[in-house]
Amino acid sequence: MQIKVAEFVGESHRDWQDAVTSAVAEASRTYGNITGVEVYNWTASVKGDRIIDYKANIKIAYTE
Repeated sequence: MQIKVAEFVGESHRDWQDAVTSAVAEASRTYGNITGVEVYNWTASVKGDRIIDYKANIKIAYTE
């Protein structure tokens, strides 16, 4: 079995977990058989004193 990896960026106005969930949902529309997720970067956009956008860079492992 061969494992392949694709990278995605998830975004959310709520929190980082929602950003990861969003990226996994997007990946599942393109790739079947997702076997794992690695989150390797957390970032956010700030306006004034508030976080307005949460972003998570992830790697999706999948099989074909």
